[in-house]
Amino acid sequence: MPNWLLPEYIQDMLPDEAWRIERMRAGVLELLRLSGYQLVVPPLLEYADSLLEYADSLLVNGSHDMDLRTFKLVDQLSGRTLALRADITPQVARIDAHLLNRQGITRLCYAGSVLHTQPAGLMRTREPLQVGAELYGHSGLESDLEVQRLMLQSLALLGVSGVHLDLGHVALFRALVRHAGIAQELEAELFGALQSKDMPALRPLVAGLAPEIKNALLALPQLYGGVEVIARARATLPDYPEVAAALDELEQAAAHLQPLAHSIGIDLAELRGYHYHSGMVFAAYHAGSHDAIALGGRYDDVGKSFGRARPATGFSMDLRQLHGLLAQQAQPRGVLAPHRDDAALQEKIAQLRAQGHAVVVDLLGDPALHTELNCDRELVLRNGAWVVVGL
Repeated sequence: MPNWLLPEYIQDMLPDEAWRIERMRAGVLELLRLSGYQLVVPPLLEYADSLLEYADSLLVNGSHDMDLRTFKLVDQLSGRTLALRADITPQVARIDAHLLNRQGITRLCYAGSVLHTQPAGLMRTREPLQVGAELYGHSGLESDLEVQRLMLQSLALLGVSGVHLDLGHVALFRALVRHAGIAQELEAELFGALQSKDMPALRPLVAGLAPEIKNALLALPQLYGGVEVIARARATLPDYPEVAAALDELEQAAAHLQPLAHSIGIDLAELRGYHYHSGMVFAAYHAGSHDAIALGGRYDDVGKSFGRARPATGFSMDLRQLHGLLAQQAQPRGVLAPHRDDAALQEKIAQLRAQGHAVVVDLLGDPALHTELNCDRELVLRNGAWVVVGL
């Protein structure tokens, strides 16, 4: 096998794609900056025990997903096991809890590569370029709406149209489990059946439960569709305070976000991230992708395992995935300049670059290679002045 080939699901970004993705990254981060989010840049690798401990702090009922997704290696300096991050969210939580240690609301954003041992979906890279935002220190609907709006605004800024927003709420399932006193093993089986909407698997699991809980769990996979689902849920699910509060939040969120999304769906059996999310969860979908193109949710008590519980909500997206959905526009072409020791020429080049034009100095002076320099204009000397003309 040629030694220049890359591992499976790992790709180079060539110039046109790289520049487009860089503009995407800069645009989203500028939107977040203007919304009061402060940029942090965590390291690509940490000690495995600490990085995975921070990741586990986001997990309510425990999960080995993060461990399985994480590349590990041995540190030649310390002999300890290092881990390459598979998600930036746990690192940002660590920064909020340990380094910043603020008492009020903290808004943080980030952008950087993560590495996965397996691709997260069809046609996905194992090196996503993750960009996102996290809001710590507020547990109300207002912060959920803020990050959901920012996610939709970011997609619109990038030129992604026709976005379908799915809303769910893991507190509904948690409330049913808690009121029924369901054991953890059965809870895990119920979760799997609900997440896959597998009614034949679900029915025997709920057979021995109280009728009110049984009927509610059987109803959850059917409670999906448009916002009318919320009214059906109020008539179908038990009148527990937690259930009513969750449905109220979903109803308000759908009303507030309607202008920003092409369509909004409600799925009360959507338990994505159930192991760490504690409230409303949301995901954006597009006809051009098999997988969600952006997602997020509430995960309160983040940081509890390392001594500082904080309510939190946030979203993330993969710019490399999003790039594949956008119409591929040609990169702006530059101005070709001759290689000459001429003060007037250098002044003209500096002036053009200050105006935002790319100016490429033709070091080889070979006309046959001009197309490789990505220029459609050139600087020529006319009547004692350097002027730009078409090639």
